[in-house]
Amino acid sequence: MTTASDKTILVVGTYDTKDDELSYLSGRIRAQGGGVLSMDVSVLGDPKAPTDISKHQVAAAGGSTIQAAIDSGDENVAMQIMARGAAMLARQLHTEGRIDGVIVLGGTMGTDLALDLCAALPLGVPKYVVSTVSFSAMLPPERIAADIQMILWAGGLYGLNSVCKSSLSQAAGAVLGAARAVEPPKRDRPLIGMTSFGKTILHYMVHLKPALEARGFEVAVFHATGMGGRAFESLAAEGAFACVMDFATQEIVNHHMGSGISAGADRMTNAGRRGIPQIVAPACYDLVDLIGWQPVPPRLAGRPTHDHNRLLTSTILTPDERREIAGVYAEKLATATGPSAFILPRAGCNEWDRPDGPLHDAEGLAAFCCAMEQAMPANTTLHSLDCHINDPGFCQKVLEIFDDWVARGIVIA
Repeated sequence: MTTASDKTILVVGTYDTKDDELSYLSGRIRAQGGGVLSMDVSVLGDPKAPTDISKHQVAAAGGSTIQAAIDSGDENVAMQIMARGAAMLARQLHTEGRIDGVIVLGGTMGTDLALDLCAALPLGVPKYVVSTVSFSAMLPPERIAADIQMILWAGGLYGLNSVCKSSLSQAAGAVLGAARAVEPPKRDRPLIGMTSFGKTILHYMVHLKPALEARGFEVAVFHATGMGGRAFESLAAEGAFACVMDFATQEIVNHHMGSGISAGADRMTNAGRRGIPQIVAPACYDLVDLIGWQPVPPRLAGRPTHDHNRLLTSTILTPDERREIAGVYAEKLATATGPSAFILPRAGCNEWDRPDGPLHDAEGLAAFCCAMEQAMPANTTLHSLDCHINDPGFCQKVLEIFDDWVARGIVIA
């Protein structure tokens, strides 16, 4: 049986202003039998007692000094120095096997640093951020690590109290428990990253996942509603995939149209830039997902909508907007440095846009297909199909391309 003492948690924060809170958190981890390695990311002040990793070590790892950070006279510049150093040291500590998880405390400054630190650690390393701004819209999707965990730090702005202790004690148990329980990715089979939505609107993963697994591959399906696409892009940027099947690309539309449900500006680019073989399709290209409990933006008012639930509402694009989106897709495809294929199902790209569906628009579909065919970049092979994306013909074409790539050694089994 694994004992708690086998697990050491890196506890990170500004020990000059949050020494009491960080010490309380560390004490709760130790009370459960865990180990603690402390890292101070302060700039101006000093902790009550020395930490395992001092602020001077952090600044040096960030290519600077504490004095230089102070002399900058800019708290943003200073914290970015500390963020670079903290991320570098955390990665080094994990590589050396000295830490099993990390937890960072902070407000906006500490959370800004925490995002860099967590992004520097691989999938499967428990990463907890206890923040006064957890889940806030201030946090840009492109900076969210694929498996980051956040806990809202209620009553945590200044000093200890019974309210913030409730958050901190839960956080201590969460990060130590995660370090004990985590099953990191095995990497014993090549991994395929696929994007999709639920089976009510897209069906292809139901057939493709077992078919690809039978070929010796592991398949991870990402829910492309903002954060799922972000996790997909994060792993693609790390080179985690042997091949990607990026079929639910609606997050690009959301971002382009200003929706809050975004996976970031780099959506549908990281696999291509890494040279990872990619098969792309335009599932739900015609929809803009909106936050369901907010008013529909004026520019999108008066259009047909579908209320998926109280969190999510979808509306459709005009034919001109669909032509515009075809150009956006083409620009992203053009950045690919590896094999790239685009499958265009000319009969429709989600269940709601079938002829009897609530969001069907034959003119809009035709406009998009024509624009997509005209805009397709030279580095991407276009496969135009006379079927719907939920028809068997789509999956057959995916497997045909994939099997050819495997046979040619483009995708390594």
